[in-house]
Amino acid sequence: MPDPSESLPPKAARILAAAGELLLARGSKGVTIADVARKGHIGKGTVYLYWKTKEDLLLDLLCRDFLALADEVISAVAANHELIRPSRLCPNLLHVAAAHPYVLAVRSNDAELLGVLTDDARSATLLDALGPDAMVRRILPIWRTYDLARTDWSVADQALAVDSLFSGFVMVAGGCSARQVEDPDRVFAASFTALLGPERAAPEQVEAAAAEAVRALGEQSAVVRGLLSQPAASTD
Repeated sequence: MPDPSESLPPKAARILAAAGELLLARGSKGVTIADVARKGHIGKGTVYLYWKTKEDLLLDLLCRDFLALADEVISAVAANHELIRPSRLCPNLLHVAAAHPYVLAVRSNDAELLGVLTDDARSATLLDALGPDAMVRRILPIWRTYDLARTDWSVADQALAVDSLFSGFVMVAGGCSARQVEDPDRVFAASFTALLGPERAAPEQVEAAAAEAVRALGEQSAVVRGLLSQPAASTD
């Protein structure tokens, strides 16, 4: 998982890194600001210079994990436009998301890890903006526009079907069923093709779809950045 403290002032970065280690080890209920300060070798008061509450601090961890996931997808699609194809993007997104524990925790409503953050409206905003399922739903109209998905269904019906298929694969990825198949990615890809139809896009359509998807995910990343707490001016 990319460093969630990237681009922060050094002290804030240490605080966030310490909080991340403690959260994964103990869950939200087992983490206090005092624990974070001790692990980060920093004064407790300094933590409050950057985050007003423990929940704000932990929410920043979640936000940065969602942003890191989006950045990986955006960078990959921008570098290789062919990745925008449903048969390639969906299996790729499953693999990439698996390396983001906070994304998975929010998606599964993991109360043991997240505590009261499961009921925080900001967590729902995160999931709706940059959750793996939300990314697929947001890109679906782009696929339809550029001959990468069938258009004989309504968008709403197709979105429900795609959502159900993607969610099912999230549940079984890495499980016994997937391990019994020699190439589960091939099955994932074929399933999305069977649902969405053949990818008839010409090269220029693939390029346009990739560019539009990058823009769409960039806009959603801006929404998530708006949820980040604003640290006080650095005193480092």
